[in-house]
Amino acid sequence: MKVYGYGTQSAEQDLSPVVFERQDPKDGEVAIKITHCGVCHSDLHQARNDWGNTMYPCVPGHEIVGVVTTVGKGVEKFKEGDRVGVGCMIDSCLDCPSCESGEENYCRGPKGCTLTYNGTKNPDGSNTYGGYSTDIVVREEFVLRVPEALDPASAGPIMCAGITVYAPMKHWNLEEGQTLGVAGIGGLGHMAVAIGKALGARVVAFTRSEDKREEILSMGADEVVISTDAEAMEQAAQSLDLLINTIPVPHDLEPYIQLMKPDSTIVVVGNMIKFPEFSPGPLVFNRISVAGSLIGGIEETQEVLDLCAKHQITPNVKMIEMDQVNEVFETLAAGNDGDFRHVIDIDKFRESARSLNGSATKVEAPSR
Repeated sequence: MKVYGYGTQSAEQDLSPVVFERQDPKDGEVAIKITHCGVCHSDLHQARNDWGNTMYPCVPGHEIVGVVTTVGKGVEKFKEGDRVGVGCMIDSCLDCPSCESGEENYCRGPKGCTLTYNGTKNPDGSNTYGGYSTDIVVREEFVLRVPEALDPASAGPIMCAGITVYAPMKHWNLEEGQTLGVAGIGGLGHMAVAIGKALGARVVAFTRSEDKREEILSMGADEVVISTDAEAMEQAAQSLDLLINTIPVPHDLEPYIQLMKPDSTIVVVGNMIKFPEFSPGPLVFNRISVAGSLIGGIEETQEVLDLCAKHQITPNVKMIEMDQVNEVFETLAAGNDGDFRHVIDIDKFRESARSLNGSATKVEAPSR
């Protein structure tokens, strides 16, 4: 099938129209007409090769909502017309201990899990193209059912931002009545506040901006602490059972270590670049752990979709058109993304896509 999208050929280029072919669904695969795709901060990092592993052409997008158009032989869970979603993965070995325990995101197979775009975590020369496009084909096991109670425009970010903050809450056994800290109240952070409250935690939000205090409280946070206020941070010392650190750029971790109770955990989900040096003394004396977490498995992702539908949790979204995505990237790079997620109206892009034939760059077909 001919597919239109937006992608880039190098870290220095803006995203621009591309056209390519996707294979029709094989046995066990599902073809999806994409209607919405969220813009994630990692899309910016990947397109600009900030992590040094980007394969070009790069067609980003892993917060995908759409409608099933065709199913391959043997597909049992989905049928034509179903509203579905696709998150950060489209395949894995399904045979290793991680996959068998429902943690496909930590697949130990020879290639790791296959990411929705930019190929695999251990690139073998193949590539995949994501949701900044009109259609996608995905293995049945990696397609998610989007509950009717969720607005399709808002559901996409739950499969990235939502699962990214939900998975560590589940893994580190956040219990009702415990105190959850959330550092950085942007696209990830505002979801962490809402999901933490739904799980029964007392939620304390940490932000640099006094101007956001009332807005963050309106999200459901029990308390807001200004992270640049030394006195307020001192008053919050040793008060947290779990901290979800969503800050996406290098920053000093030491002030956050001081917030943690003995036997507590800081989970890093935003910054994959580096941290400045910090003293490990408080970690040692209070048995504090610093850990990382990467999205979640398919079962957990369906759980968080259902949880959000049950509690009427939806991310704040701002709809954009496809040709605005480079402006959004600049906004993300400047750190001015606010407490919402940008979502591309793919249906609107589809209406005009065929007129791009003369201007869209033809790129090689993806491996999936």
